[in-house]
Amino acid sequence: MKRSEWSDNELEELLRQMPKVKDHRDPRDIYQNISLKKRKTKSWLLPGMAAAAAFLLFIILVPKLMDGTNISYDQTHEEKSSANKEMSTTERDSTIALKKEDASSKEQAYSGADQAEPLKTESVRTAIYEDELGNGTVFTYWIPDPQAQILIPISTIVNDTQEHTWLSLYTKTMANLNEEEWGLSDFYPLNATMKLDKNNSSVIVNVPANHQYGQGSANETIFMNVLKKDISSNSNLKKIKFSTNGKPGIQLGNYEPLEETDIVPENKHAILFYYPESSNIPFLTPSVDTFSDLNTAFEAMKIDKPELGLKSSLLPLQPLTDIYVTDKTLFLSFKGNSNLKDDQKTLSSFEALLLTAKEFGLEKVVVKDSAVPYIGPFDLSKENKVPVAPNLRKIQ
Repeated sequence: MKRSEWSDNELEELLRQMPKVKDHRDPRDIYQNISLKKRKTKSWLLPGMAAAAAFLLFIILVPKLMDGTNISYDQTHEEKSSANKEMSTTERDSTIALKKEDASSKEQAYSGADQAEPLKTESVRTAIYEDELGNGTVFTYWIPDPQAQILIPISTIVNDTQEHTWLSLYTKTMANLNEEEWGLSDFYPLNATMKLDKNNSSVIVNVPANHQYGQGSANETIFMNVLKKDISSNSNLKKIKFSTNGKPGIQLGNYEPLEETDIVPENKHAILFYYPESSNIPFLTPSVDTFSDLNTAFEAMKIDKPELGLKSSLLPLQPLTDIYVTDKTLFLSFKGNSNLKDDQKTLSSFEALLLTAKEFGLEKVVVKDSAVPYIGPFDLSKENKVPVAPNLRKIQ
C-alpha cells in the first residue's frame, strides 16, 4: 500500500484550517452511540477479519494449488501415457508373437500333413466305371473330330424306366448329343432310321433318297465306320442291312448299291490323348492301328500322332517295369518313377493304361512300388478294375 506523502505537522495545519463543526447532541447520547458502535464493531470485526484472512490465504494459495494440481495432472497424464505406450508396445509385441506362433503352428501342421500323406488334388476321372452304373444303361457314340480324321468315343449313362429295346433307346438318346459343345463335329442324329430285323440278328438301316452319306469318299467312310463302331460297342450283333426309302440297298459313292455289311469288332488298340479346343482334359481315344501285344501298345502310347491330332498318353507313368499278365490281371511296377505325381494329367494317363488293358481283354490292373499311394480316386495299394466305357458325358 502506498505510503502517505503528508507529514504530521502538515495534517494538523490542514485540520486547523477546516471550519469548526458543532455537535448539539447530548454528550450521553453521543457516548451511548459510540459505545454501541464499538460493541457492534467488535462483534463484526473478528469474523470479518477471519474471512478477510481466509480470502487472502485463498488468493495466495490457489495459484500454488493450481500449479500443483497441473503438475500432478501432467505427471499423472504423462505416467498414464507412458503406461499406455508401454501397454500398446507390449500388446503389439504380444500380438506379433502370437501371430508368428500361429503361423508357425500352421506351417508345422501343413508340413506334418505333407509328411503324413500327400494332399489330394481335385483331378477327375473321365471314364465310366462299374460303381457308377446303378440300374442305368451305357451307350457309346463314335463322333468325328472337327477335321473328320478320327472318331472319338463318347459314352453316357441312360436311366430310362420305360420298356425299350436297346436300339430304340440308343436312337432316342442320340438326338440329345451335344457334339459341338464337346469340341467335336455335329454328326448326330443320323439321317436314317434303324430297327432290328425279325430274327434280331442284324440292324436294318434305312436312309432317304437324298441322304448325304454318299457325297464323297470321306462321308462314306465316316458313315460306315460310325455305324459299325456304334453297333459293335452297344450290342453283339454282327451284321448291318441297308435300304433306301424301304427298298433294299444304299448307294455310296461310285460303287454298286450295298445291301449289307459285316461287323467285325476291333480291339487291341493303344489309347491316346485327344485335346478338344480350350480344354486341359483330354478325350481318351483309340489309335487307328492295332497291336499284337500290350508292350507294343505301351510303346505306341509314348509317341504323338500330330497328323491325327493325337498326343502321347503314357509319359507321366514312365518307366513301366515288371509287366506281366495273370488271370486277366495286368501287373506292373512304377518303381523307377520317383517323380510320379497325383495330378490330372497323371490320372488321365492311368485311365489310358486301364483302357488299353481292356483293349487286350484284361479286367484288372495291379501296381507295385508306386511313389504315391493314390492317383486321383485310384488306390494303388489295391487292384483296380478297368473302365466300362471311355469319356463320360452327361446329357438330358
